[in-house]
Amino acid sequence: MGQPQQPEGAEVAAAATEAGTGATGASATRPPLRVGMVGYAFMGAAHSQGWRTAGRVFDLPLDPVPAAICGRDADAVREAALRHGWASAETDWRALVARDDIDLVDICTPGDSHAEIALAALAAGKHVLCEKPLANTVDEAEAMTRAAEAAAARGQVAMVGFNYRRVPATALARRMVAEGRVGRLRHVRVVYLQDWLVDPQAPMTWRLRREQAGSGALGDLGAHIVDLAQYLTGERLAGVSALTETFVRERPLPGGAARGLGAASADPAATGQVTVDDAAVFTGRFPSGALASFEATRYATGRKNALRIELNGERGSLAFDLERLNELQYHDATEPGEHAGFRRILVTEPEHPYLDAWWPPGHGLGYEHTFVHQARDLVHTIAEGRRPDPSFADGLHVQRVLTAVEESAGKNSVYTPIAADPAAV
Repeated sequence: MGQPQQPEGAEVAAAATEAGTGATGASATRPPLRVGMVGYAFMGAAHSQGWRTAGRVFDLPLDPVPAAICGRDADAVREAALRHGWASAETDWRALVARDDIDLVDICTPGDSHAEIALAALAAGKHVLCEKPLANTVDEAEAMTRAAEAAAARGQVAMVGFNYRRVPATALARRMVAEGRVGRLRHVRVVYLQDWLVDPQAPMTWRLRREQAGSGALGDLGAHIVDLAQYLTGERLAGVSALTETFVRERPLPGGAARGLGAASADPAATGQVTVDDAAVFTGRFPSGALASFEATRYATGRKNALRIELNGERGSLAFDLERLNELQYHDATEPGEHAGFRRILVTEPEHPYLDAWWPPGHGLGYEHTFVHQARDLVHTIAEGRRPDPSFADGLHVQRVLTAVEESAGKNSVYTPIAADPAAV
């Protein structure tokens, strides 16, 4: 194994000093939680923001230390380390996992490598944070969950990264459902709409190859909305009926490096086959009898990142829109009809989830703060020896839902039950 590469210049050390934390040590009063992250692109940047910021905003029992970042391109990963505040860089994830100065491995890679990295990290005694979806197949997710349960007996924590649970408004919605503010649930409807593939000349990326991504909009977007629906309701889906479609089945190969969700340019002289779904639409049933509808697509022209969820119950309704993420809509059906109706809750009060550590009321947060909250919750979970939320078992159930959707779509939308006890692997 090669030696870890140190980013050139003094910027990392200077930034750490300014924050009151050494890049490879802990604060004066808190023991370190030394993080090694695999992946440095879109999700790597988002997770870096979370690790870099959590200890500066929240009073944490452990001090997150960005110890090492890993990627295959030596120059690019060194640049990422410098940009995002990591103390060193690796080009082989196995070397990162083997390091004795790493306590937690954060997996931000395409889905085809999640299982291998997570299993190795757990076997090496590390805590693990794995991006969603947990794996590309149910078999992989089951193996990861078994390993996580065995590791829990040794004091290790394995959590899956469903960051939309960490929006203050969705956390408040969960609290209100648990308090009975909407009563017995009747309906859940969720959509997650993007449009970055509308252009048929947009180039191929790993997200369009089944062998790397596992599925398309279903796994990328559908995993989020399945988890969010289950989190808010406190129930797990019992079965689904589905349709999926691939609208453009062949695309130009990329002519440059990845940028954001796609590639920077296309090579018109070569094409590749799209082997995943572009859109998925499915209905579902919860054990309580509540009905659910889901839509996930990358072809909703004009919709950039529109995640919307609404819950209707016998006593009221809740609605959330990610594009207005500091707001929650609430209707109290127990009020007299003459002045009842949906009202806006501006979720910026210190009594709201996570917000006692942030800004004065009325000063909103953004997408990146969900990763800060994710880091904060994981640090507390590790320090307090609690079961993580969401756990690998939760990620496994989402994987089973996604698989049931594909099975249903492949059988002309036949209703497909989901295992009643998804934690039993």
